[in-house]
Amino acid sequence: MDFNEHLRKIIHVDMDAFYASVEQLDDPSLEGKALAVGGSSKRGVVAAASYEARKFGVKSAMSGRQAARLCPHLIFVRPRFERYKDISQQIRKIFFEYTDLVEPLSLDEAYLDVTVNKFDFPSATVLAREIREKIKAKTGLNASAGISINKFIAKIASDINKPNGQKTIPPEKVIDFLEKLDIRKFYGVGKVTQDKMYRLGIFTGADLKLKSLDYLQAHFSKSGLHYYNVVRGIHLSEVKPTRIRKSLGAERTFSENISSEIYMLEKLEDIAEEVERRLQNSKVAGKTITLKLKYSDFSIQTRSKTLKLFIASKALIMEETKALLYQEPIKDSIRLLGISLSNLNTEQSKPIKTDSLPKEEQLKLPF
Repeated sequence: MDFNEHLRKIIHVDMDAFYASVEQLDDPSLEGKALAVGGSSKRGVVAAASYEARKFGVKSAMSGRQAARLCPHLIFVRPRFERYKDISQQIRKIFFEYTDLVEPLSLDEAYLDVTVNKFDFPSATVLAREIREKIKAKTGLNASAGISINKFIAKIASDINKPNGQKTIPPEKVIDFLEKLDIRKFYGVGKVTQDKMYRLGIFTGADLKLKSLDYLQAHFSKSGLHYYNVVRGIHLSEVKPTRIRKSLGAERTFSENISSEIYMLEKLEDIAEEVERRLQNSKVAGKTITLKLKYSDFSIQTRSKTLKLFIASKALIMEETKALLYQEPIKDSIRLLGISLSNLNTEQSKPIKTDSLPKEEQLKLPF
């Protein structure tokens, strides 16, 4: 298989430190300051960090306490997800000015297939620059972009010239780029896989490419074929305008650990109400309910149950959650509780087909 058989013009747009940048935009006194969205110096988890904070090693998913140790002058602000969602919608409207093939990954990033676009403009590089300029003009926020022949490479490329930059990997440079790339920068290769590859003598794309398909499947099971293909520039995943949600939930981190099950039920009532609201907004229901417990030692336990019928109401959610809570004794005090529903009754929307779009003529033009 040759990657030239599956060429597309894909842009991956990624907002720069989105949550933190929105806070700095709305409150000029925070501009240029080390900022963490979410958490606090004593509790919670950082949802996002400004670039000023990242210089001290602060990053998302880090505990607030650790972040404060790394950056003593760090400013913590509460997240405002409704505000982030509003700006995200403004950004997506800009995307749809160029193509209907938009696949949002989260509030702050998306893939765009501009192989054939609404302006019949051949250069994805120029389009990406124009999109970023429009985002800046409309929202006041910076975005970075990666441009290449498929989603995998575009995603990697968007990180190269951050913040407020873009990188194009045209077809003729794809193989050289991948062979020189450190394996830890391959999208989807986490710390565990990275360490395993290092132990196997795989440090770059070139090292990975030397391994046979049989070898990679023996060591990485089903992922072996994926690694074998992507290092050769082959990634067949299309930009899917309709992403099917697989689960929906809510969770809360508490300012003080709680050990009373009665008090936990009170907190779970609030969480269940939020889950009900999100289910109603998304017009879905679920069959599998999961209770998440994070203990004071940061260990996590989940308890799940699959029902015969779909549920979406707070009353039914709480009925099942209460049963899961009392399913077995709580082993320690709790710092976080969460409820989620999966196995949703999501309608299987058909994605817009892209395989019939003209390729030869468009792809011969400048990337």
